[in-house]
Amino acid sequence: MCCPTQGRTLAVMQVSGGSQSFNTVNTLRVLGRWMRMLTIPNQSSVAKAWQEFDDHGRMKASPYYDRVVDVMEELVKFTLLTRGRADYLVDRYSERKGDEVAAALARAAGATAS
Repeated sequence: MCCPTQGRTLAVMQVSGGSQSFNTVNTLRVLGRWMRMLTIPNQSSVAKAWQEFDDHGRMKASPYYDRVVDVMEELVKFTLLTRGRADYLVDRYSERKGDEVAAALARAAGATAS
């Protein structure tokens, strides 16, 4: 049975900044892959995010803004490319084999119970 994260598309961005931003973003990407999520190659961190927004809450034009747009575009593209294909992408031989063994055991248990 597939968990809710398998086959989903993941993009990681961090806005708190600081010297550990890169490590945090990379760790989140590793966790996403571990949960069998399609993790896009692009990522972004916005250092000193409180300085990157105007009085209306909109992100100011900057290289950070460009990077956020790049990540979002890539997220949309990967999501569109993989939409409807999650079952295929998360299908594993070892899990199919385990399901077959479990089904055979269930059939054997049912046959001996009757």
